[in-house]
Amino acid sequence: MYPEYMVAPIREDLTSSGFEQLMSAEEVEQAIKTEGTVLLAVNSVCGCAASKARPALKMAVSASDKKPSKLVTVFAGMEQDAVAKAREHMLPYPPSSPSIALFKDGELVHMIERYHIEGNDLHRIVDNLKGAFEAYC
Repeated sequence: MYPEYMVAPIREDLTSSGFEQLMSAEEVEQAIKTEGTVLLAVNSVCGCAASKARPALKMAVSASDKKPSKLVTVFAGMEQDAVAKAREHMLPYPPSSPSIALFKDGELVHMIERYHIEGNDLHRIVDNLKGAFEAYC
C-alpha cells in the first residue's frame, strides 16, 4: 500500500472529473450490478496511468455524445478488497493496472488492459473508449 498523501492527488485526477472512488467490495458490487452502463477504471501510480489512462478516460467521457451511466474507479495497491472484487468482474482477463472495463447491466462488454494502454497512442485509447460508448451506451 502507498501512503495516502501520495495517492490523494492521483485519486482526485479522476474524482474531480466525475468518477466515484469505490472503497469496498460492497461498493464495487453495487456499482457494477446496476442497470445501465458502468465505466470502471483501475487507477494506478504508474506512468502509463498518468500519461495515458487517466487522460484518455477524461477525454473520451468529455468528447462523447453517448456516455456511461456511471463512472467509477478503484485504486490498485490501496483498497485491496475493492480491487479484488472489481477484478473478479473482469474475468477472464488477468489482473492489470491500469485497466478500464465497461459493464452493461452488470455484464462485462469491453475491456482495455494495461498492454493496450502502455503500448498505444493516447488518441487511439480515446477512440477505443468512444467506440465502446457508441456501441454500448
